[in-house]
Order: sequence, then C-alpha cells, then structure tokens
Amino acid sequence: MQRYFIDEQGNMEQFNISGDDYHHIVRVMRMKTGDEIICVTRTGKSAVCQIEEITDEIVVANVVKWEEGTTELPVHVVIASGLPKGDKLELIIQKGTELGAYEFVPFTASRSIVKWDGKKAAKKVDRWQKIAKEAAEQSHRSYVPEVKEPVSLKELIKASDEYTYKLVAYEEEAREGEASVLSSTLAKLGEGHSLLIVFGPEGGLTSEEVDLLNKNGFLACGLGPRILRTETAPLYALSAVSYHFELLG
Repeated sequence: MQRYFIDEQGNMEQFNISGDDYHHIVRVMRMKTGDEIICVTRTGKSAVCQIEEITDEIVVANVVKWEEGTTELPVHVVIASGLPKGDKLELIIQKGTELGAYEFVPFTASRSIVKWDGKKAAKKVDRWQKIAKEAAEQSHRSYVPEVKEPVSLKELIKASDEYTYKLVAYEEEAREGEASVLSSTLAKLGEGHSLLIVFGPEGGLTSEEVDLLNKNGFLACGLGPRILRTETAPLYALSAVSYHFELLG
C-alpha cells in the first residue's frame, strides 16, 4: 500500500492530496476511486484511507482506520556529515532515512573537497529533502527527517548544546581498538533522548577538528576495527542504534 505524507487541515476524517503526490497517485500509480493508500500526518499518525474522488488537481481520501504503533526509533539520531564528493550525501540521506535517522546536518570540513555554493543552496536542499521524503515513504516511516542547509563546523558546535549526547566518529580511535564509547553511550540513551554523531568527509576529520569537538563535549568513538567510507560510517552507526533499541531486547 502506497504511503503519502500530507498536510492535515483540521478535518482528520478526510484528506486532500495535491502536488507531486497527486501526480504519483494519478499518473504514476494510476489509482482509481476505491483504491486504498496510507496517509501520514505531520504529527506522525498513520491512517489507511480510501480514495473518494479524483479531480483535475486533488485526490480526496477518506480515513478508513487509524493505525496503531510506530516504526520510529525511540531516540532521535542526528547525522552530521562533512560534505562529501558527488552524490554520496544523497546516499547517506536516502539510506539513513531508511535506517531511522531523525535529522541530517551537512557541514563544511577542512578536507571537504566540495565547496558549498550558497547561490544553489535552496535548490540543493530541496532535492535532499525530496530524497528523504521518498525514502521515508518507501520505508514506512511516520516522520520525514529534516535536511538542514550546510553549516560550518563552528556553527555545528554552537548548535550542539540542544542534544543529549554528542559523538564524533574518528578512525584513529578505530585503529587503536577503542570499542566502548558508542556502546556505553547507547546504554545511557533513554526514550526521547537525542544523539548527534559527527562524521568526516573523504580523508576524515583533522586532529585539530577532533580536538575542537572534544573541547566542546563531543566524545570520540570508533566504529569497529575496519576503516569505513564516509557514506558507510553513518549507516553503520544507525544500524547499531537500531540493533540496540529494536532487536537486542
């Protein structure tokens, strides 16, 4: 059953769907009246709905029943990625959304090869947000992660006080066999807590950047004995969180 995130407008018994989702329902999926879809509200509530009417601009869907339960992680995991080359960030956003990430914060690091072009900012962020929305629909999330506009490392640090726990993935820790910080942090996390994890771009973070993060409350952690690519490390961390909270117990 196809899943669509909608903007509720007071009436929680019927939804009007327009824009890209209208196009997907009518032109791509070629649905008809009587077909069923799942509508997800901004507050994360999901409902099985039946298409009542299709006009030239909107799809009208009536609520059949509200779904119980949630597919969301009990903690908010925020992925801060040093801007990587090519479409690697798109992969991190897509797969990270599937794995339960709550938010993505790209940042410019010393070794970021890609330089952020402020003139193209809105268009780029819109594309990333669309990728997150489509991945959330595909993976049956009840929340679409927000993708922030890239910030500097100092701006990231300044905004980091709002998170319960803060980690930085550092390959030197992995080389030295460190294996306790991520595990011990997950053990301390409780429902509703937030975890910000910083990952470097290709080439990793510099020792100076890690020192600056350490001085501002970030704990350096390894992600196992192998050195992971910039697009793999966030997915490893999210998988570890999912295992700890959703499978271990």
